[in-house]
Order: sequence, then C-alpha cells, then structure tokens
Amino acid sequence: MSETLEEKNITNPSPEEIVHTTTIADVYRADKQLQGTVQKTKLIPSDFFSELCRNEVYLKPENLQHTGAFKLRGAYNKISQLTEEERKKGVITASAGNHAQGVAFAAQKLGVKAVICMPATTPILKVEGTRALGAEVVLHGDSFDDAYAHSLELQKKHGYIYIHPFNDREVLLGQGTTALEIINELKDVDAILVPIGGGGFASGVALATKLVSPNVKVIGVEPENAACMKAALDAGKIVTLPSSDTVADGCAVKTAGDLTYAFCKEYLDEIITVSEMEIMSALLFLIEKHKLIAEGAGVLSLAGLAKLPFEHKKVVAIISGGNIDISTISALIDKALIARGRVFCFAVQLPDKPGQLLNVSRILTEENANVIKLDHNQAKVTDSFKKVVLEVTVETHNQEHIDRIVAALNRNGYDIEKIY
Repeated sequence: MSETLEEKNITNPSPEEIVHTTTIADVYRADKQLQGTVQKTKLIPSDFFSELCRNEVYLKPENLQHTGAFKLRGAYNKISQLTEEERKKGVITASAGNHAQGVAFAAQKLGVKAVICMPATTPILKVEGTRALGAEVVLHGDSFDDAYAHSLELQKKHGYIYIHPFNDREVLLGQGTTALEIINELKDVDAILVPIGGGGFASGVALATKLVSPNVKVIGVEPENAACMKAALDAGKIVTLPSSDTVADGCAVKTAGDLTYAFCKEYLDEIITVSEMEIMSALLFLIEKHKLIAEGAGVLSLAGLAKLPFEHKKVVAIISGGNIDISTISALIDKALIARGRVFCFAVQLPDKPGQLLNVSRILTEENANVIKLDHNQAKVTDSFKKVVLEVTVETHNQEHIDRIVAALNRNGYDIEKIY
C-alpha cells in the first residue's frame, strides 16, 4: 500500500508524488464526506444509444444532481475539510458555471462566504443560479482563463482560500465518487466515458475506477476545439491551446492542470475528441430519445459513443451537467437540426409575375416539404428588374430529402442558392 504524504513528510509534493500517494481510501473518505449532500444519480439504460454504437449503454445523469452538475461533489468535499480559521477567510474560485454553483451551494450549506469569478460570456442561467445560492459573482474576461487570472488577483488582495475547479486533489477526489456509484450499481461495467475540461472529473473517475476495478476502461471525451488534455498527453507536457471556442462552454479550457495531467497520464486509458456538430447532434438525440436536458459539455460522452473502438460491451456515459438557458438550447437545437438535414433554407430568383410563388409552393408540397418561413422580397436587388427574391425555410427529413427538393426545383427551371 502507498504511503500517505504525511507519512512521507512531504510538505510541498509534486503532482507525481500526489498521484502515487493517493489511495482508494481517499476516495472512500470523500464518499463518506458527501453522504447526505449529493444525490446518488441512478443509471438509465439507453436502447437508442446502445443501437447507435453496438454496445450496451447506460447513462449516468449527473445533470439531475443538486445544482445540475457533478461539480458539487468536488466543491463540497474540498470546502467541508477547511479548518475553522480557513472558513472565516472565505473562499474564491473561477468557473464557467457549474463549479461556481457547486462552490456556492457548499459554501452556503457550510456557512462560508464565497466569491466566484466568471467569464462575462457565461450563460445568464448559470450566473443567476450562482447568485441565488448566496455567492458574490464577479464577471471578468471572455474565457475561463481570463476569469481565473482575475480570481488569483482577488485572492491575493483579500486572503481568500482558493477552491480550484479541477486542479486540486480534494476536488478531484470528490468527483471520483461518481465512479464508485457506477461500479456499485453496474458491477460488470466494461467502460466509462467521462467529459474533460480541465481534467478534474476525468482524473477522479479514472483514479477511483482503476483502484477499484483495474480492468474497466476509462475514456475521456474532449471537444476538438478545446482538447487541452489530449494536446498535453500527446506532447508529454502541459501545453496552452491558442483558443477554446466550443459549444461545450463548461469544457472551454485552454490549459490542463498539472495535477490533473499527472492523474490522467497515470490512470486514463484514452481520449476521444468530438466535433461541434457531433456535440449538438448528441444533445438533440438526448432530448428526443430520453426527454432529458443537458448542456453542451454535458453530452460530450454521448457524442463520443459512436467513436468507440469496440462493440458488445457494457458502457456508461456520464452526462456531466444540465445547466443551459433557453436561448442557448434553442440555438443549439436549430444548429443540430440543420446539421442533420432537418431544416433547409434556400433563396431563388423568380420572374416578377403572378403565379410564381404558387408554383414553388406546389413543388414543395409534392416533395412533402413543410414551409416554416417564407420571405417574398420584391425590393431586394437582383440581376434583373423583372425578378424578385424568394427566401424559403422548410422542414425536411434528411439530406437525401433536401437533394430531392433541389432536384425538383431545378427540373422546373429554378436555380436556387442554399443559405443553410
């Protein structure tokens, strides 16, 4: 059995020393600490996602957790272990949203002042949710990294205790309790898919899984546009991405933590990356097939299912969070519908004479395309004074259906311009 840091008398341990002195007892201690505070989210079998990837898929709905995400686990585990003197100083953190609400919830329950720095681009639902839990919210910058830098300045100025969203041992131990619940409920699980932002969730889940059931694969899933952990593991060192622009805003992190990098390097089996369209499509599938709402980062594991290199295994995909505002989910659904060929918008120039609009409508009706928006703009400039522009948006079945509509319009002498 590994010695603890205290037994080895290490006061400033390196990330590697922390990894090698952390045991399963530490995860069970965190699990005990969270009893009565976190909800043990039950697995949901998914016939749809099982058929999609030819595995037996179960969903772990942490979007149904208190505060709407797994982040509560790590935040509470960390804050609950602060000394009385540390609690009097108050806590501070930076977060794109879910860690913010986890810290705010834990601080409120434990009677500790909490200051949260969030990017100015954070969805209003997450900002208001954090304030409603009694925390002081400071909006700063356009990314997590901007907010993080500002939070360090405030910590230095006011002496707050820092609660890092992912690069902290007690935080990742709290997140690791998710894996204990999965293994307890599905003892013969073969693989667990976990989203990666800064790596705290993946670190905790991989650590707990490998120490309890070493044969279970743990696969991280990152957005292609913000794959900071994959970049670090590929390079063999921490790297900073030039940007992290993704619809999975909870995972929009440019630089992985040195501690989480060390844990992922030791325990994570592999990383799958997914595109923006794959993320949005997974979100739409979850809503359609399971009537569950999740955020972009929350469905990364679902987006990764189709890329698994094996079949006929028992797989758990963790839905990490569900804090998404109505305007954002509406925009994501619209984009996902377009990507799947369910919505088609085009423009066509028509002769400016009676009957042309009726003729286009007839063609669309014959092709079973439902018109949801139409703009007959006689004032719009065209290449001829005798033509007008018609813009049409229709509901379609798939890309093949769109191709049939285009072909029918072309056969009738209409050249169209695809808008989306």
